[in-house]
Amino acid sequence: MSVTYSSYLKINELLSLQQPVSEGPEHDETLFIIIHQVYELWFKEVIHEMDYLKRLLEKNNTPRAQHTLKRILTILKVMVAQLDILETMTPLDFLSFRDRLESGSGFQSYQFRVLEYLLGLKDARHLARFPAESIERKELELRYHQPCIWDSFLNYLSLNNYKIPKNMLERDFTKSTQSSNEMQTILIDVYRNNPLILPICERLIDLDEGFQEWRYRHVKMVQRTIGTKIGTGGSSGADYLMKTLFKPVFPDLWEIRTEL
Repeated sequence: MSVTYSSYLKINELLSLQQPVSEGPEHDETLFIIIHQVYELWFKEVIHEMDYLKRLLEKNNTPRAQHTLKRILTILKVMVAQLDILETMTPLDFLSFRDRLESGSGFQSYQFRVLEYLLGLKDARHLARFPAESIERKELELRYHQPCIWDSFLNYLSLNNYKIPKNMLERDFTKSTQSSNEMQTILIDVYRNNPLILPICERLIDLDEGFQEWRYRHVKMVQRTIGTKIGTGGSSGADYLMKTLFKPVFPDLWEIRTEL
């Protein structure tokens, strides 16, 4: 049998995955399911692209790295825009099926935690949210111990004859990235004297800003939908999400702005 549009994309299987659990079901539950399933698909694609970006940086492939960063940034814009659709759901619309979610929570998205780890936001507490022998836990543990995008960027700079301190190239990858005066000195030199690498730095800033924008819009969507109520799964809802805002993933690229 020849390949068709439907068979190639597994359309029948895909469309069977939206299964509301509320009685009726409640009208907006289908929207809620589809939006979050689409988010998980975008998370998968962004992880795919970030892994590729790391390899490109470590191979000193500047043109492809720039192209891949542009793709990731474009996807982030789509992810932010999807919140506009979710915000067409009123608080009462959500409350009509919210209790059916039981302990289900966005905190349980292991792919989002993988994204955080790739960006250098390492937090071992996320591992405990998943059963010890689960596929999700094993994947997260693997990512927790792996270098992040910033580590690949440091190797990229080293390949371009910048003297990156050895302790930074061989750091403990389970730690979140931290600002460094030594790195800021190197980055200032890049900005002032290397027009080839400077655009990579600026696209990384765009990535950092885009990720922060998504967090901010997500917080406002939660506040708009449930206010200050406890989140599903027992989380503190918007209060917890507020604490995640405005934490740069590439702090050195922000710190140098006052020195340029």
